[in-house]
Amino acid sequence: MFEGALYAFTNRRRDKIKLLYWEDNGFVLYYKSLAEEKFHWPGGEEELVSLTGQQINWLLDGYDIGAMKGHRKLQYEATF
Repeated sequence: MFEGALYAFTNRRRDKIKLLYWEDNGFVLYYKSLAEEKFHWPGGEEELVSLTGQQINWLLDGYDIGAMKGHRKLQYEATF
């Protein structure tokens, strides 16, 4: 049921984060508390947000993953 899923939670002040991961017969808890900074938690109306492994790493490293965007995708109607 929990196989391969990682669940992330933060507090209201956004200075603590908990990650839960199911490993064979129980959950592994990863807890990180920041002394001075805050996590840039992904915003949005949705209660559940899916992230890639790389995005989780960026979040833990302090990056604002909502502001990180790649190059814009181009679409052309005709070619020369």
